[in-house]
Amino acid sequence: MDRKALLVVAAIVVVVGGGLVYSIAGGSSDDSDTGPTANSAPAVSSTPAGDDSAPAAGNNTQKAKAPGAYVDYSPELIGETPGTKLLFFHAPWCSQCQALEADIEASEIPAGTTIFKVDYDSNQDLRQKYGVTIQTTMVKVDDNGNKIDELVAYDEPTFDSVERALIQ
Repeated sequence: MDRKALLVVAAIVVVVGGGLVYSIAGGSSDDSDTGPTANSAPAVSSTPAGDDSAPAAGNNTQKAKAPGAYVDYSPELIGETPGTKLLFFHAPWCSQCQALEADIEASEIPAGTTIFKVDYDSNQDLRQKYGVTIQTTMVKVDDNGNKIDELVAYDEPTFDSVERALIQ
């Protein structure tokens, strides 16, 4: 019986250790991880046309003309970014997160909407602040970062579900 318990503990250690190594190594070997981390300035994820590549945050001239954006989370950008703000709690090892991210990138994000990609694993304080307990959670926040609404898109990881629930 002690041998079985030892084998179970060893298996858990291997799985958790493998997950940590995978996460630290940057996830998969494809180029999907280089896109979001490479764009510290907000950029349109779905179409290059109209991509001003200038930081949308704090740039009032983009408020009226800027297409929606999918960017890496930065606490400073929340108050500086006009319009609808969604925090997407994403984990690189989560297949549902990968599906939702692919759909976000393939969709046209409405003008005035910014989706901030938040690393689920390394932002525990943010998860606690918004009561997020599962990856694929989208939290709609106001200019001060206060929670307005949320959606767990795990069962339907599509941009359409996010748009219906959180973007008016």
